Amino acid sequence: MPARTLVAGVDTSTQSTTVLVVDPDAGEVVARGRAPHTVTGVGGARESDPAQWWSALEHALAQTGRAGEIAAIAVAGQQHGLVVLDGGGHPLRPARLWNDTTSAPDVAALLADLGGPEAWARAVGSVPTASFTVTKWAQLRREEPLDAAACAGVRLPHDFITERLCGVAVTDRGDASGTGWWSPATGLYVEDVLDLERVQLPRELLPTVIHGGDPAGRVRPDVAEELGLAGATVVAAGTGDNMAAAIGMGAAVGTPVIGLGTSGTAYCVSEAPSADPSGAIAGFADAGRNFLPLACTLNATLAVDRVAAWLGLDREAVEPAGDVVVLPYLDGERTPAYPLAAATITGLHHATTPGQILQATYDGVVEALLSALDTFALHPSAPLLLVGGGAQGAAWRETVARLSGRPLVLAREPELVALGAAALARAALDGDGADAAAIARGWPAARLDEPLHAVPRDDARRARIARTRALLHELNADA
Repeated sequence: MPARTLVAGVDTSTQSTTVLVVDPDAGEVVARGRAPHTVTGVGGARESDPAQWWSALEHALAQTGRAGEIAAIAVAGQQHGLVVLDGGGHPLRPARLWNDTTSAPDVAALLADLGGPEAWARAVGSVPTASFTVTKWAQLRREEPLDAAACAGVRLPHDFITERLCGVAVTDRGDASGTGWWSPATGLYVEDVLDLERVQLPRELLPTVIHGGDPAGRVRPDVAEELGLAGATVVAAGTGDNMAAAIGMGAAVGTPVIGLGTSGTAYCVSEAPSADPSGAIAGFADAGRNFLPLACTLNATLAVDRVAAWLGLDREAVEPAGDVVVLPYLDGERTPAYPLAAATITGLHHATTPGQILQATYDGVVEALLSALDTFALHPSAPLLLVGGGAQGAAWRETVARLSGRPLVLAREPELVALGAAALARAALDGDGADAAAIARGWPAARLDEPLHAVPRDDARRARIARTRALLHELNADA
């Protein structure tokens, strides 16, 4: 069997699993694999069978052809999802995903139970929305009490895969900070939340929280045989997808980042915890010892692609939007918190073209993310890191550049989540609290391109979108 000289990073995302195999010394990606997931649900429901995540991991690893050379592996995954396990470690039901908004009726009740948004922000750093795990657990107890009563373990998606790999119930501080029952400021589960009448979640059902680059254990012998891994492969604790992406791009403290994928994100690495009682910014931890204040929108690339399909256009076929404003809340919205809202188009004329409507959809997605980023009080001319699948599109890049007025920096490696996970695997292999972000910054695979020159910021366009959103606030707040 070949010597175990490589590390692997896994991104178990909403729609697929990606594996990058990396030479930990040279910092080069030597193999890739990818396998799709299926998401089910109508209306606001979004669910997946966790068994398919495991099957996708098996197929993606096999595609790399290098599984037997992997000395360490780490998993990064979609945040917030709720996986409930029976006593044998098997899922009791499909996992509710981060973009499932059907727990919206539980949000207001939970907020009141702890004393309102300010109390939640103080307790866990964030004001929960329908995306957060705590709201999904409250919904399960209300709608499916038999499954809740039978539950012997509550996990996040990346925890589920990590536990199957090594048999240890562990999570990391980054992903734990998106549950709504763990505090980034104290580093502890919050008993006042776990004891709420609508939650009633025993502490023993939850995994141990460590740093993402700390070793969780080693791959179990039966799993190593199943996946083609060598025996005794080190398993890192892993982290959430946004935390892993920040590592994969080597993001420094204070650097603004916008991610364009299924969801949209705006965040930066911070040395201090945050607690925003407005709920616009989630006060997450990162996978190491810093923090990751973040705003997330449910509607990003999928919203643009849907509108393009309705209009019969290629996604790049845009024209200056003129008076058209699109608030693209096709899946409801998380920021602002309108989980049951619908999309809105205003400013149409007889002369309006499909290309203008499409550009307005891009503008609506990007302006929401930039408005959130503005609350971070970052230097106004600091280069903006643009990541995610959307960063590869010319229309996305032009829109972000025009509405931000900042120089843009692009990552050379598109699979930053998996790359960040690979750096966590290297950190676990090294031990002694190795810094995964520092490891990634030394890898050629994590290098960033030279900044694209800034263009004048289109303040008039941003103001028009903001005014429209303000006018429609009451309508969407009732939705």
